[in-house]
Amino acid sequence: MGMDALALVEVNSVARGYRVVDALVKKAPVVVLEANLVEPGLYLILFCGGVAEVQMSHAEALAIAGDTLVDEMLLPRVHGDLLAGLRGTVDCNDPDTVGVVEGRRVSSTLEACDRALKEAEVALAGLRVTPGLGGKAFFVVQGIQHDVEAALEVASGILHQRGALVHTELIPRPHEDFLAHVLRPAPFSLEN
Repeated sequence: MGMDALALVEVNSVARGYRVVDALVKKAPVVVLEANLVEPGLYLILFCGGVAEVQMSHAEALAIAGDTLVDEMLLPRVHGDLLAGLRGTVDCNDPDTVGVVEGRRVSSTLEACDRALKEAEVALAGLRVTPGLGGKAFFVVQGIQHDVEAALEVASGILHQRGALVHTELIPRPHEDFLAHVLRPAPFSLEN
C-alpha cells in the first residue's frame, strides 16, 4: 500500500472517536498512526495510506463524526518527510540552521509543515504531535539559514491565516547537545 496521503479527524467525544476509528478502517485499507486523547478532552485520529483509500476513509470519518467534529485535515499528496517525521525516522546531522514552528492545532501545524517542506529547500528534523502538548504540535526543519527562514515564513503564514500560530524560532549553528536532547524520535510508529 502506498503512503501518499495523510488525514486527521478530531472529535470532542472519546466514545464517538472509537466509532470513527472503526468506521474509517472498515471503509478502506489505511494505517492509523495515532488514535488518542489530546487536551482539552478531545480525541484525535491520524491516518495515512494511498490517496483514494485515505479520501474514502476521511469522508467516512467525517460522516460518522457528525456534530462531534472539532477539526479535520486531508493532505492527498503529503510530503514524504512528514510521514518520516511521524515515524520518528528523520535525521539531523550537523545542520547549519534549524527552525522551530509551533502551532495551536495539530491539523494546521501538519499542513504548515507539509507546505514548508514543499516550498523551501529544507529537510524535516523533527515533528511532535503528542497528547502531552495540550492539543498543540510543533516541527523542526533544517538547512541553510536563508532556506530555513523561507520555510518559517511559509509555515507562519499558514498558521497565522488559521489563527493557530504560537511561535517560531530560528536557531543558527545549533549545538549538538541541543539537537540530541530536543530531536529524539517521536512516539509514533507506522505498522507495515
